[in-house]
Amino acid sequence: LTAGMVQVPTKDRELPAYRAMHAKGQRLPIVVVVQEIFGLHEHIRDVCRRLAKVGYFAVAPDLYVRQGDVTQIEQVSEIFSKVVSKVPDSQVMSDLDATFDWAAKQEICDGAKRGITGFCWGGRIVWLYAAHSKALNAGVAWYGRLTGPKDDLRPKHPLDIVEQLNCPVLGLYGGADTGIPNDTVEKMREALKKAGKPGDIHLYPGAPHGFYADYRPTYRKEPAEDGWKRLLEWFKNHGVG
Repeated sequence: LTAGMVQVPTKDRELPAYRAMHAKGQRLPIVVVVQEIFGLHEHIRDVCRRLAKVGYFAVAPDLYVRQGDVTQIEQVSEIFSKVVSKVPDSQVMSDLDATFDWAAKQEICDGAKRGITGFCWGGRIVWLYAAHSKALNAGVAWYGRLTGPKDDLRPKHPLDIVEQLNCPVLGLYGGADTGIPNDTVEKMREALKKAGKPGDIHLYPGAPHGFYADYRPTYRKEPAEDGWKRLLEWFKNHGVG
């Protein structure tokens, strides 16, 4: 693999990003990986490498860079209060647009094949971006929050934008996730069906939040491996592969 940090041009600055790809690949589909609340740390970089090994051009932009470096903050409450709470959804959508545009210009990439996946904070962003971008082929959201308080920076949540989804999104959720109640997951499933959108929800009984994060105690091998398999099939079946 060829992997490492790159700089993605945006409207106001260059955006640090980690990208991984087969060194001799050609016409590679693009998958953008959206970070957890913990930022662009080693686990997210490893997800990029995992995607690269199966044939994708994977890139994870640092979507908090203007607000701060969360990798230097230990407490989750401080990560949210000092950095994450100050990141506007509109800024994230614009940065993701710029990341896809940059990737599409790389000679090794097939700019017509675009997928996105994200975890935790990034799982919510996947749903929002699927309603924002008309160029996206498919998304996979891992335990992304579906509803919650709203403000000027976060005016809408995934349950509010189901009818605006432009592509199929697969949601992977844990039945024992204390931060995302099962009833909101079921509401999302029902909303997708009512809107006639080609999305899907898979709920893993007993799995906690962060069940794919193999560097944390929340990791659960069986749902993590099954979810990864579903991700690859979802992308392959919806034009990203």
